[in-house]
Amino acid sequence: MLKPYDLLENLLLDIENGIKNNINVSVLSKKYGFSEGHLSRLFRFAFKQSIAAYIRSRTLAVSLNDILETNTKIVDIAVEYGFEYEQSYIRTFKREFGITPGDLRKTRKIIQIKPPLHLFNEKRVDGGVLFGPDFVMVPRFQIIGKCHHISFEDPMDTESLLAKQFWENERKQIKETVNSNVYIGLTRNINWKKKYIEYTSSVQVKKLKSIPHGLCGCTFETSMCARFRYIGQHHNDINGNVVSMMYNDINKFAHNEQAKNLLLRQRIHFEMVDTRFYDENYCQIEWYTPVSEKQ
Repeated sequence: MLKPYDLLENLLLDIENGIKNNINVSVLSKKYGFSEGHLSRLFRFAFKQSIAAYIRSRTLAVSLNDILETNTKIVDIAVEYGFEYEQSYIRTFKREFGITPGDLRKTRKIIQIKPPLHLFNEKRVDGGVLFGPDFVMVPRFQIIGKCHHISFEDPMDTESLLAKQFWENERKQIKETVNSNVYIGLTRNINWKKKYIEYTSSVQVKKLKSIPHGLCGCTFETSMCARFRYIGQHHNDINGNVVSMMYNDINKFAHNEQAKNLLLRQRIHFEMVDTRFYDENYCQIEWYTPVSEKQ
């Protein structure tokens, strides 16, 4: 089983090398041993776009050279790039570029294309991949979960162990959940003097009512947030080395003098794990923290 960084890098190379060989999601899923649905979800999580749409855009972009630099008939170009009919190629081409292949050949208009995606080595985290940040508005939401005080001296994988325990036990007591497949780990009330954080293993709920004994409720207010996304190769939990490397990369951005935003992670932050995307080989995590503009 390839590590996530190598898998995604190979996928991008296979797409570029297979454009003239009718590369598609079905071919790629069989090669790497995933279902088409799982491969599509993994690609969308990593690159925030559909793999099928990306293949289509790259195919059309590569076909431009044949349109502009040769006299090959449009119908032959269509067939060369895997389109069954000339008209389907023309319609898809026009949706992508706003002009037909024939008109582009005549007018030689400048058009915008989708360039090939690339992974950069600085995104690699112990064989996994860390993307971000991108900036999103997170609407107000409420959670119910189990609150823990974690010492700064506790192992780095303490949070992941608590998350696993909550998911297997206390989660079952919580009613009227929202996105019941999504785990939320919320960190707040960081006490630098006493050297501990308050960490809540939780799920989102519709309302803060009927809170089971021993659990607590909390509200995250609407905030502009920086979001980081991580894909890693893990079975049940994330080891301390990976957690440490992730936070080191996030800290690099936090201390980047060129960045326009301040990460307010010392105040509150949370991670989300959608368990539907976990296949006992790869896991996907989103990490959010509110931001403010630098003065």
